[in-house]
Amino acid sequence: MQVSDVMERHIVTVTPTTSLQDIGKIIFGLHIVGVPVVKGRKLVGYVTQTDILRKLYPTYQDFMEDYVHAKDFEAMEELTEKVFQLTAKDIMNRDVITVYPDTPIMKVQSIMLVKGFGRVPIVDKKGNLLGVVSQADIFRAIVGQKLPFEKDEVFHDWMSRYFPLLQDWKLRLGKEVPDLTKLFRKQGAKKVLDVGCGLGLHAIALAKEGFDVVGIERSARMIYTANRKAQKLPESVKKRTYFICHEYENLEKITGDGFDAAMFLGIGLTHNRNPLKVLQEVEKVLTGKAVIVIQLANFEKVIKVNKRLVDFEIRPSSETYQREHAFLRFYDPKEDGLVNYNVAVFDRGTKQWGFRGMNSTPLVPLDKEKTTALLRKIGFSKISYFGGDGGFYYDYLFRKPFKKDTSDQLIIVAKRR
Repeated sequence: MQVSDVMERHIVTVTPTTSLQDIGKIIFGLHIVGVPVVKGRKLVGYVTQTDILRKLYPTYQDFMEDYVHAKDFEAMEELTEKVFQLTAKDIMNRDVITVYPDTPIMKVQSIMLVKGFGRVPIVDKKGNLLGVVSQADIFRAIVGQKLPFEKDEVFHDWMSRYFPLLQDWKLRLGKEVPDLTKLFRKQGAKKVLDVGCGLGLHAIALAKEGFDVVGIERSARMIYTANRKAQKLPESVKKRTYFICHEYENLEKITGDGFDAAMFLGIGLTHNRNPLKVLQEVEKVLTGKAVIVIQLANFEKVIKVNKRLVDFEIRPSSETYQREHAFLRFYDPKEDGLVNYNVAVFDRGTKQWGFRGMNSTPLVPLDKEKTTALLRKIGFSKISYFGGDGGFYYDYLFRKPFKKDTSDQLIIVAKRR
């Protein structure tokens, strides 16, 4: 594979007269380590984060001539304003190592490793800038495209760090728990199985309403957090909650039986490649008059109407050095019939936003018809459908009919007869 196959062609450049303040904005805003300097199309230099920071540090001669002031780190920060007045030509590296478009990418990777570079410019025979390639570009080409998507439990381990901030949980629980409580009490339910319980927030809320709740989750991080929350509960509530980290199989041995209700909240059921098998396992531990509640995203609306956007949330940060987090969630339809669930996280400090990380996992895009067929296979034939349109997971569960074109979520309530 040649470097031309993976290089970034649409790149931001600066001229020799561009100020370091403007260069700093570009580097920080685009989350890159450096920027090429050009005259016309010809590459004449390169400015990196290190080049800018080096201007703030004293030289060896400074140490020799004035050792005390050379260690004044507060003064170094104040020097930033003066450094910002410099231009690219004042600090740029003029002896730039470049490669041609037909250079093998592993050769470029070797150059970067030996020289300690993160990015290398690509030029033609006349020295005109054609593009830039980074180690990340090469990693994606060589490794990233060949990696399978994260297993569901790995994805949720990653998500556990952001889950408390991902949604307005006070608003969500305030809408959903009263409806669940009313339904379960009407059914005479006392013991509830929460499959894919996450951080255990619904389970704890239901335990406070007097139900005995067992939460099961494949993510060890999620269950660890759920158990920590449970330990802080009053003894009367704590004894009604129990959290288990395990695959959704052999539930009779793991959770016991006698459950009057089971719930799959969020899009929990869709995280299973074989949702029928999971439902069959759950059915074995339910009583004859049990009820199943399944909450799903309206995948068809998200993909066709919302242009794949699930939601975008900006939430206050719990970290002292960050002010806010932004969460972007969207779906990508796959050729194999699955949907990739993507979550991107951004942080804002005192001034600027920065990219923090992203992760993905495949989902089975269950809809009304598919889920109904699955439920009938396990003997649940009395099925009701409800919808919510107050945003994803911010509406009551059982108070509105499901509308295929407008509902953000689909909630299914199933009984045996």
